[in-house]
Amino acid sequence: MAKSTAKSSRDCKRNALRRLCLCAAAGWWPLIACGANVGLAGVFSGKALLTIDGGAPRVVAVGAKTGEGVSVIAVDGDTATIEVGGKRRVLRVGQNVAEQPAGAGPASVALTADSQGHFYTTGYINGASIRFLVDTGATMIAIGAGDARRIGIDPAKGVRGVSNTANGQVTVFLVKLDSVRVGDVVMNNVDATVHAHDLPVTLLGMSFLNRMEMQRSGDTMTLTKRY
Repeated sequence: MAKSTAKSSRDCKRNALRRLCLCAAAGWWPLIACGANVGLAGVFSGKALLTIDGGAPRVVAVGAKTGEGVSVIAVDGDTATIEVGGKRRVLRVGQNVAEQPAGAGPASVALTADSQGHFYTTGYINGASIRFLVDTGATMIAIGAGDARRIGIDPAKGVRGVSNTANGQVTVFLVKLDSVRVGDVVMNNVDATVHAHDLPVTLLGMSFLNRMEMQRSGDTMTLTKRY
C-alpha cells in the first residue's frame, strides 16, 4: 500500500508539472502563476523603466514585451501606457498597478465599520494611494481638488458641471479614472467627479459600487466584483 501511495504521489507531481509546462509553452504561465504587479520607476525617450513583481528596475522599449507578459505601448511626458493581461493602463512615474491572477475567483474585499457605522478604507486611484469613504448616496466617485492634483488628474480635461450636495450646488468636473483599486478589487475606466474645492475624504460612490455585489453582516461589509 505504501508503494502504491508513493507512486500515485509521483504521478500527480509529474502530471502537474506537465500541465504547467504546457501552459508555459502556450504563453499562459505569467497569468497562471501570479498577477503582474507593475510599477513605473522612470521614463526615457521611447523607453520605460519598469519594476515587475518587486524585481529590480528594467528598461523596456516601446513595442517590447517582457517575459511576464507586460508590454509598453507608448511613452508620453512622465507617463507610460502599458498592457497587462490584455488591458491597457496609463501610469505616471511612481505609480503601480496590479493585475488579478487569471483563473482566480471573483475579487473581493471586506471593510469594517468605524464606531459611527461609516466604512473608511485606503485604496488607489491611477496607482496613487487615497483615503475612501463608502458612500452609496454619491452617484460617482468624488475627489477633492487637492487630492486630484496629488494624483495627477487635470480637471480642465474633464467636462464642467454642477453637483447638488448638502451644502448646495458646487462646480465639478467629470473625468474618467484609468483604475480604481480597493483591496484585491480593481476597476478600470471609472467615472468620477473632481470638485473645485478640497474634500475631507474621497467618496467611493456608485460609479464603483454599482459594479459590486455588496453584503453586510454586522460591522463588516464585503464587496465582490461582479464585472
